This record gives sequence, structure tokens and C-alpha cells, in this order.
Amino acid sequence: MMIPWGGVGCCLSAAALYLLGRSSGRDAEVLRSVARAGSMKDLAAILDTASKVLPLVVAVSGRVGSDSPLICQQSGMRGVIVEETAEQHFLKHNDAGSWIQDSAVMLSVSKEVPWYLDDGTGRVYVVGARAAAGLILTIASEVFEESGRTLVRGTLDYLQGLKMLGVKRTERVLPTGTSLTVVGEAIKDDVGTIRIQRPHKGPFYVSPKSIDQLILNLGKWAKLYRLASMGFATFGVFLLAKRAIQHFLERKRRHELQKRVLNAAAQRQAREAEGGNGTSDTEPNSKKDQLVLDICVICLEQEYNAVFVPCGHMCCCMTCSSHLTNCPLCRRRIDQAVRTFRH
Repeated sequence: MMIPWGGVGCCLSAAALYLLGRSSGRDAEVLRSVARAGSMKDLAAILDTASKVLPLVVAVSGRVGSDSPLICQQSGMRGVIVEETAEQHFLKHNDAGSWIQDSAVMLSVSKEVPWYLDDGTGRVYVVGARAAAGLILTIASEVFEESGRTLVRGTLDYLQGLKMLGVKRTERVLPTGTSLTVVGEAIKDDVGTIRIQRPHKGPFYVSPKSIDQLILNLGKWAKLYRLASMGFATFGVFLLAKRAIQHFLERKRRHELQKRVLNAAAQRQAREAEGGNGTSDTEPNSKKDQLVLDICVICLEQEYNAVFVPCGHMCCCMTCSSHLTNCPLCRRRIDQAVRTFRH
């Protein structure tokens, strides 16, 4: 039986989606258990009374600030994280001889300065925010600079199968003054500075959404993953069951077909034995048996007139032989069926 890869793939996809749903559900439960600091002043008090052994994972909110912010070259915006990319756009020849548009990254630079969250009651510095989940950088500017067109440059590009269009420069920034929610491990050093960093084991989020919105969003994704998993699992089981039923019906049909062939062979041997006696009173019965034995074992309607190559058996009509890949008599794979005319 051929393996129904479609059903197997659907079942594997269902398992993967189920695991993603469980992971999102666990993340939502972890966020529900995170300690929420109403203000930076309250966070400092919590750290003074918290255990020094177990890490303290908290959720704080405030506005982004920095003592030495970065200034974007293109837009002039002030931010604490700036990413600059330069992307070359060009046309190139494909195998069909036509021009298609493509691009390649020429430059990718990321800058970050020490920054903090401030809610008016205190400051909390954030460390390693670029590795956090949920961080979204605002597009500060997008500029497309067209390539200069000269005869020599155009000729060289054409010989290489390229047409330079220009360079697209993009600036992404985390602006100062942005309201953020940070979930991570809070620590306090010897001089009293509070930092939030990625915990050794636990959630680390830097997001413009509140913690309640994060929990709701993770819950929605977990539910969506579970529903998609159920859908893929149902469809995969359907494909597997369909293939199994088809295989069972095909084996049943082959068994019945084999019985027909064996019965036809037995009747043919009996007819040949009776024909050897040379009695004239059996001639009408012999003609009737000849008519029965010459019927196609597949459709039982037309006379068999097709011989299979290479086995050489002839037991079905040409119409039925066009749907067969194996000889119904010996089960050998057939290359073709040739119509023969009996005299």
C-alpha cells in the first residue's frame, strides 16, 4: 500500500500546531503569575523585601528615556535603538530571458545606548532589549536613491545581466518618550540602580502593549493553534482512513477477480477435456461453454480480446485493460495491452 503522505503531513502539522498552542498557553499562564509593579517606587520596595536567592520576574511600565539618545541621520528623530539598512534594488535576467526585479542587502547597522523606563516616581534601566519578544521599532524614514546612469556603467551592467535601479535606505528607531511594558528579571546593584534583564528561565518582553493585552493576545494565539491543530488532525485522519478503505476495497476486488480468473481457468480446462472426447452430443454445450469462457473477467460483458505484454495472458477486453496496471491473472506489471483477433 502506498503511504498517504498527505494524511501523514496533516497529522504532523497538527502535532506541531498543538505544541505551539501549548507553548503559547504556558506563556500566558506565566505572565499571569508575574508580579506587577504599580510604580518604580513600589518596585524598589519589592526588591528590598524579595528573596536574594530566587530571581524576581516583574512587569513594569513607563516611558523610554536616555541620558545620551541617538539622533537619526535621515529623519533627525531621537531614539535609544536605531537600525539602518541599505538595500540595492536591480533587474536581472532570468533563464527565460526576461527581466525580473531583485534586491540585496548592502548594509545593516544597529546602534543602542543605555536607556531606561521612567514613570515619574523612578527609573528602571532595560538591558538586552533587542533580544526580547514583542519589540517593535518605528520606521523613521525610507529613502530611495536612484543609481547614476552612465554609458560605461550601463554597458558593464548589461554585460553582467543586471540593471541597477537604486539603493533603498531605511531607518528604524525606538523613539524616546514611547510608552512600553517590560517583563523580565529585576535586579538591584550595590549603588541602588534597578535593571531589568532577560531571566535565566522565564519570559522577557518589551512591548508597547500592556501586560493584560499580552496575556489576551497569547490566549488568542493558543486557541487559534488548537483549532488549527484539530482541523489538520481531522483532515489527516480522513485522508488516512480514506486510503485504508481504498486499500481494503482494492484487495477485496483483487480477491474476487482472482476467484473469477481461477473459475474461468477451471471451466476452460473442463471444456478442453470434453472437447477431446469427440462426442457430437456435447457440441451445443461446448459452444455455450465457449461463449461463457470467452467473456472478460473484469466486466463480464464483452469477449476478452487483449493480450498483456510481457506475460502473454489474455483474459479481459481491451476496454478494461486500459484501466489496469497489473495482469489480473498473474499480477505481473504490464507494459501494454495489445488487441488480438481470434479466428
